[in-house]
Amino acid sequence: MHVHSPYATALAALADSRLPPVDQNGCTFFNRYVVDENYGGLAFEEEGTRCAKLFDDPKKKVMVMGNHGIMIVGDTVADTFNRLYYFERACMTYIIALQTGQPLRVIPDDIAEKTAQELEGYPEQDARHLAELKAILDDEGSNYAS
Repeated sequence: MHVHSPYATALAALADSRLPPVDQNGCTFFNRYVVDENYGGLAFEEEGTRCAKLFDDPKKKVMVMGNHGIMIVGDTVADTFNRLYYFERACMTYIIALQTGQPLRVIPDDIAEKTAQELEGYPEQDARHLAELKAILDDEGSNYAS
Protein backbone atom coordinates (compact mmCIF):
# COMPACT_ATOMS: atom_id res chain seq x y z
CA MET A 1 0.00 0.00 0.00
CA HIS A 2 1.22 3.46 -0.84
CA VAL A 3 -0.33 6.56 0.71
CA HIS A 4 0.31 10.24 1.28
CA SER A 5 -1.23 10.28 4.76
CA PRO A 6 -0.68 13.63 6.50
CA TYR A 7 1.55 12.71 9.44
CA ALA A 8 3.71 10.13 7.65
CA THR A 9 4.13 12.54 4.75
CA ALA A 10 5.10 15.28 7.21
CA LEU A 11 7.75 12.88 8.54
CA ALA A 12 8.90 12.24 4.96
CA ALA A 13 9.31 16.00 4.49
CA LEU A 14 11.71 16.39 7.43
CA ALA A 15 15.46 16.48 6.82
CA ASP A 16 15.69 13.61 9.31
CA SER A 17 12.82 11.30 8.36
CA ARG A 18 13.54 8.69 11.01
CA LEU A 19 10.76 7.79 13.43
CA PRO A 20 12.15 7.55 16.96
CA PRO A 21 10.34 5.28 19.41
CA VAL A 22 8.58 7.90 21.51
CA ASP A 23 5.45 5.80 22.13
CA GLN A 24 4.29 2.20 21.92
CA ASN A 25 3.14 2.59 18.30
CA GLY A 26 6.55 3.95 17.37
CA CYS A 27 8.19 0.93 19.00
CA THR A 28 6.29 -1.28 16.56
CA PHE A 29 8.55 0.02 13.80
CA PHE A 30 11.86 0.10 15.68
CA ASN A 31 14.50 -1.11 13.20
CA ARG A 32 11.62 -2.15 10.91
CA TYR A 33 11.50 0.60 8.31
CA VAL A 34 13.75 2.14 5.70
CA VAL A 35 14.08 5.78 4.71
CA ASP A 36 14.41 6.58 1.01
CA GLU A 37 16.67 9.62 0.88
CA ASN A 38 16.71 9.89 -2.93
CA TYR A 39 13.31 11.04 -4.17
CA GLY A 40 13.45 10.81 -7.95
CA GLY A 41 10.02 11.95 -9.12
CA LEU A 42 6.94 9.91 -9.91
CA ALA A 43 7.34 6.19 -9.35
CA PHE A 44 7.35 5.10 -12.94
CA GLU A 45 9.28 1.94 -13.78
CA GLU A 46 12.83 3.15 -13.02
CA GLU A 47 11.86 4.92 -9.78
CA GLY A 48 9.68 2.00 -8.71
CA THR A 49 12.52 -0.45 -9.30
CA ARG A 50 14.92 1.75 -7.30
CA CYS A 51 12.47 1.93 -4.39
CA ALA A 52 11.72 -1.81 -4.45
CA LYS A 53 15.44 -2.54 -4.01
CA LEU A 54 15.35 -0.69 -0.67
CA PHE A 55 13.21 -3.51 0.76
CA ASP A 56 16.30 -5.70 1.11
CA ASP A 57 15.65 -6.72 4.73
CA PRO A 58 12.51 -8.87 5.23
CA LYS A 59 12.08 -7.39 8.72
CA LYS A 60 11.65 -3.89 7.23
CA LYS A 61 8.18 -3.57 5.74
CA VAL A 62 7.73 0.20 5.83
CA MET A 63 9.42 2.73 3.58
CA VAL A 64 9.42 6.42 4.37
CA MET A 65 9.65 7.84 0.88
CA GLY A 66 11.51 11.09 1.44
CA ASN A 67 9.53 14.09 0.16
CA HIS A 68 6.76 11.78 -0.96
CA GLY A 69 4.78 9.53 1.41
CA ILE A 70 5.05 5.97 2.64
CA MET A 71 5.02 2.48 1.17
CA ILE A 72 3.94 -0.47 3.29
CA VAL A 73 4.30 -4.14 2.43
CA GLY A 74 2.90 -7.08 4.36
CA ASP A 75 2.08 -10.73 4.20
CA THR A 76 -1.69 -10.16 3.96
CA VAL A 77 -4.06 -7.26 3.38
CA ALA A 78 -4.79 -7.17 7.12
CA ASP A 79 -1.07 -7.14 7.97
CA THR A 80 -0.36 -4.37 5.48
CA PHE A 81 -3.32 -2.24 6.56
CA ASN A 82 -2.44 -2.69 10.23
CA ARG A 83 1.12 -1.49 9.63
CA LEU A 84 -0.17 1.47 7.65
CA TYR A 85 -2.66 2.43 10.35
CA TYR A 86 -0.20 2.20 13.23
CA PHE A 87 2.64 3.88 11.35
CA GLU A 88 0.39 6.88 10.69
CA ARG A 89 -0.61 6.93 14.38
CA ALA A 90 3.05 6.77 15.47
CA CYS A 91 3.91 9.61 13.07
CA MET A 92 1.00 11.65 14.42
CA THR A 93 2.24 11.30 18.00
CA TYR A 94 5.80 12.17 16.97
CA ILE A 95 4.84 15.22 14.90
CA ILE A 96 2.57 16.53 17.67
CA ALA A 97 5.33 15.96 20.25
CA LEU A 98 7.79 17.89 18.04
CA GLN A 99 5.34 20.79 17.87
CA THR A 100 5.58 21.32 21.62
CA GLY A 101 9.25 22.26 21.34
CA GLN A 102 9.92 20.21 24.47
CA PRO A 103 12.61 17.52 24.62
CA LEU A 104 11.42 14.09 23.51
CA ARG A 105 11.38 11.15 25.89
CA VAL A 106 12.74 8.48 23.55
CA ILE A 107 12.25 4.88 24.65
CA PRO A 108 15.59 3.05 25.08
CA ASP A 109 16.60 0.75 22.21
CA ASP A 110 16.32 -2.46 24.23
CA ILE A 111 12.78 -1.65 25.37
CA ALA A 112 11.77 -0.49 21.88
CA GLU A 113 13.04 -3.76 20.39
CA LYS A 114 11.36 -5.83 23.12
CA THR A 115 8.07 -4.03 22.47
CA ALA A 116 8.39 -4.52 18.69
CA GLN A 117 8.94 -8.24 19.19
CA GLU A 118 5.98 -8.48 21.58
CA LEU A 119 3.73 -6.74 19.07
CA GLU A 120 4.96 -8.99 16.25
CA GLY A 121 3.98 -11.99 18.35
CA TYR A 122 0.55 -10.63 19.25
CA PRO A 123 -1.74 -13.32 17.78
CA GLU A 124 -3.99 -12.26 14.91
CA GLN A 125 -3.99 -8.61 15.98
CA ASP A 126 -3.95 -7.48 12.36
CA ALA A 127 -6.82 -9.72 11.24
CA ARG A 128 -8.94 -8.81 14.27
CA HIS A 129 -8.28 -5.11 13.73
CA LEU A 130 -9.41 -5.25 10.11
CA ALA A 131 -12.40 -7.46 10.97
CA GLU A 132 -13.59 -4.93 13.57
CA LEU A 133 -13.27 -2.06 11.10
CA LYS A 134 -15.25 -4.04 8.53
CA ALA A 135 -17.91 -4.82 11.16
CA ILE A 136 -18.28 -1.09 11.89
CA LEU A 137 -18.64 -0.37 8.17
CA ASP A 138 -21.18 -3.18 7.84
CA ASP A 139 -23.19 -1.80 10.78
CA GLU A 140 -23.15 1.62 9.13
CA GLY A 141 -24.48 0.17 5.89
CA SER A 142 -21.31 0.82 3.90
CA ASN A 143 -21.09 -0.68 0.43
CA TYR A 144 -17.28 -1.19 0.56
CA ALA A 145 -17.69 -4.95 -0.01
CA SER A 146 -19.75 -4.68 -3.19
